[in-house]
Amino acid sequence: MTPVSAVEFRRAMGQFATGVTVVTTLDAGGRPLGLTVSAFASVSLDPILVLVCIDNRSETHDGFDASQVFGVSILAEGQEDWSHRFAFGGSEKFAAVPMTMGTTGVPLVPGALAHVECRVRSRLPGGDHTIYVGEVMTLRVSPGRPLVYHASAYRGLDPEG
Repeated sequence: MTPVSAVEFRRAMGQFATGVTVVTTLDAGGRPLGLTVSAFASVSLDPILVLVCIDNRSETHDGFDASQVFGVSILAEGQEDWSHRFAFGGSEKFAAVPMTMGTTGVPLVPGALAHVECRVRSRLPGGDHTIYVGEVMTLRVSPGRPLVYHASAYRGLDPEG
């Protein structure tokens, strides 16, 4: 059997439509950190758990590893700019943008469909990523339609459903 290449794997996974989130935390010095994440999922209802996967090479990884809390902003249609802003490195992603502060102190994207704030419950190695399992501490949900990503592009949902 021929081994699967990273390029083939990425192309296949691109066929899986996902929601888009911005995941945030604070480093040991209280500096906000965040990145765009599509590897987000619910895990359990008892206790209520979610997971996010953070690239070990990400500039935010060490901060996430040191933190005990993180926030997930589930983006709404029309929030592509937030996704783009947090998809790249650099400290300017928080400059001159109005963030909402969560009850745990993490910054959250205003206007997102949902804000989920978590306490880190466990960290698991996952190849070139770390899987953070978080216990949901607080959440807020707003009406609207999700920002969807499929085949390397943002997509909308059919309004007819």
